Amino acid sequence: MLKTFARRASAACLAGACLLGTAAAQGPQALKLVVPYPAGGTADILPRVVAEKLRAQFPGGVVIDNRTGAGGNIGAEMVFRSEPDGNTLMVSPPAPIAINQHLYKKLSFDPSKWVPVTVLATVPNVLVVNPKLPVKNVQEFIAYAKANPGKLSYGSQGNGTTSHLTASMFMQLTGVEMVHIPYKGTAPALVDLVGGQIDVFFDNLSSSLPFHQAGKLRILGVADGQRSPALPDVPTFAEQKLPAMNAVTWFAVVAPPGTPASKVASTQKAIADALAHPEVKQKFAEQGAEPRGWDSAQTGKFIQAESAKWDKVIKSAKVSLD
Repeated sequence: MLKTFARRASAACLAGACLLGTAAAQGPQALKLVVPYPAGGTADILPRVVAEKLRAQFPGGVVIDNRTGAGGNIGAEMVFRSEPDGNTLMVSPPAPIAINQHLYKKLSFDPSKWVPVTVLATVPNVLVVNPKLPVKNVQEFIAYAKANPGKLSYGSQGNGTTSHLTASMFMQLTGVEMVHIPYKGTAPALVDLVGGQIDVFFDNLSSSLPFHQAGKLRILGVADGQRSPALPDVPTFAEQKLPAMNAVTWFAVVAPPGTPASKVASTQKAIADALAHPEVKQKFAEQGAEPRGWDSAQTGKFIQAESAKWDKVIKSAKVSLD
């Protein structure tokens, strides 16, 4: 009987050793950063730049996972339902964090329950026009648009996108009337703006900057509190007598509901340290992006303010998506 017990104990120890060996072989779990938009755009480029610097602090590695579709909602739902252990986070522009709850009648996740981690960066939205328009600044554009009501067309990345809502905000503030032409993304809108098929586009700076620098498009105003270091010669809307016109595209990191505060704080610090790296700053500057790295509390307040702002614009413009 003793021999039987000894054999069983030995087998149990061997099994335990195998399990421990497997766990050791697997090593630390990777940090997964889910980007709910396609590869190649600013929403994808910025997290990848930061991930390169984060890998030294996460022994399990850092993985970028593009889960696209439904205005960011598909990737958002995946992260929202993930284990709240801090190993799966979402890095995204405003839509699935602060805007979609005001556009869609039903969502499969609750944006109010995201745990804010930090904001990677902000990129100002800009008023971009075809250079054939006889305008050189915001006030000239407003006067020209009012003299030609309903004759100017503005493109957007699609219904309910930041470019659409920023244009709606502009029209609400100025009384200008323009025709909306929705596209499937930034690239086709820019192509048609350069080609003269549309007249105006409220884009984020990173996409339009190269065309402005090449003289193919003209940026008239920056919708931020200060001029962009990437475009120091172009004044803000506030400098052009339109102080309420403030609209930036931002890229925030959020965690699933229930993620421990200690994990959030350690990840935020790691990201803030990465953002302080000169190489990261340089690559962000190339995208027209201002690194932020705010703590969880500041990030939460910022997201709430942004959500409230766009809610008012959406209701006023009567924009909705099914």
